Amino acid sequence: MNDRTRTYLKGRFGDHYRRAELSPPPNANEREWGYITWNETTTMVRHHSYLDLAGGGDFKGFLAGERPRHVYFSAGRYDDPGASSMGQKGWRGSDLVFDLDADHLPGVDPNAASYGEMLNECKNALFRLLDILESDFGFDDLEIVFSGGRGYHVHVRRDDVLGLGRAARREIVEYVLGEGIEFEDIVSTHAVSGSAGRSSPAHKRTLPDGGWAKRTRERLDAFLDELLSVQETDALARLQEFEGIGEGKANAALNAATNNRDELARGNVDVHPAIFSVARLLFVDVIESQRAPIDEPVTTDINRLIRLPGSLHGGTGLEVQRIERDALDSFDPLSDPVPETFIGNEIMIYVPEQTTVELRGERFRLPEGVSSVPEYAGVFAMARGHATKAGE
Repeated sequence: MNDRTRTYLKGRFGDHYRRAELSPPPNANEREWGYITWNETTTMVRHHSYLDLAGGGDFKGFLAGERPRHVYFSAGRYDDPGASSMGQKGWRGSDLVFDLDADHLPGVDPNAASYGEMLNECKNALFRLLDILESDFGFDDLEIVFSGGRGYHVHVRRDDVLGLGRAARREIVEYVLGEGIEFEDIVSTHAVSGSAGRSSPAHKRTLPDGGWAKRTRERLDAFLDELLSVQETDALARLQEFEGIGEGKANAALNAATNNRDELARGNVDVHPAIFSVARLLFVDVIESQRAPIDEPVTTDINRLIRLPGSLHGGTGLEVQRIERDALDSFDPLSDPVPETFIGNEIMIYVPEQTTVELRGERFRLPEGVSSVPEYAGVFAMARGHATKAGE
């Protein structure tokens, strides 16, 4: 990025901060604050308290004057957030933060997928994450934030999570990722009365109605409904697609599904060994397809710096934006976070190599050379390093 481009973006970021509505996180005075400048050599300025930056309370004025490239606050809360070393800050507790990055998702190739395609896949992963946090952990009142760049952040600020250390947070990460969970871990074993002539009780294995067990139970239930809705030959062929299930076990599983539908609906996977085998195989698919591929270091790091909602992402020019839970379905990351400051103007940019920008429902094919584009598209291209500012 050349000097002309940096100077232009820095100025326009300042214009954004003069008109933006910013709301700091709870306990802002207990958090460390940092920012990245527009210097040629990227510089992170950190170890500041909110009062250091806000002065007489004019934090918005600070941002409008400093015009930073990125703005961050800490998940951690401290006695002295402006201390120059972490050991001197006096840790009080930390928000539990989850981060999803579009270009780190399994199956997403950043070199092949468009920015919009990656963000769409990331939104799907976000819904999976929210399902786990809300259904399995009982977390509510979550703060959901579009990062302005590659994905989403989710903040949990309940009192009972603030004091969790790195090890406990790592356990939560493992659960969300589905790491180290075996099928036997989610199966409940219950003693049942033995039949006449038996000296010891029998046992029944079931999938409880919660967590990864519930997801596996629902997947098994849907699969069995699918089997019973098709011709027997097709059902048997479908079963034999599973590794380790041959003709004999497929017939046994189909018969068990046909004759024990009510028991299976109650989560009983012990109606026949073949059904237990099918459930175990489906569990692997459930973990793979419904896990949330979060960025582990963000959640386990109790001193992590995270982006400030309302600030701009220096790599896109898009706004870091809070999203209400009930508005998430309709949220469009290629339209909603485009700052009003950059709408309504045309600017000249130079593109060294043809590129495409998709924003606000439009696709801009930017040819090599100098061209006039809507400012928001030009800012996006410049911030991502695909263009430079041309003279007007």
